[in-house]
Amino acid sequence: MKTLYTAEAVVEGGREGHGRTSDGRLDVELSIPEGLGGQGGTGTNPEQLFAVGYAACFQSALLNVASGRKLDASDSRIASRVGLGPTGHGGMGLTVALDLHAPKLSPAEAAGLMERAHELCPYSNATRGNIDVTLTVDGVSLEVARAG
Repeated sequence: MKTLYTAEAVVEGGREGHGRTSDGRLDVELSIPEGLGGQGGTGTNPEQLFAVGYAACFQSALLNVASGRKLDASDSRIASRVGLGPTGHGGMGLTVALDLHAPKLSPAEAAGLMERAHELCPYSNATRGNIDVTLTVDGVSLEVARAG
């Protein structure tokens, strides 16, 4: 694979530390959520950052597919949820849920875009087979949305 872009960041202090990208565009305090035994704090956490990154990447893929299919996905949004929990064999794992709201598309069109975006999105390709990813359109499974 030819690398087109590389992001660089440094974190000090882990989940209760500080993170900064090499160009300074992202500079964040990190806090452990209360649900994970932390103080809560005012900082963000890796799951929130992953949720934003995945949603942004996924929606870009979806908008590209929509454009190619001459579908109007303007005013659409992707809501993402990233869960963290025990794997059952000593480690921790993630789950992801991506939900599309696209007011200018039929449910079937939206489901088709979600499926194709999931094939193209780099985050989807990186997580495939490693993380359970659930795709929905306005909270409805793609199978039901496709049926209209």
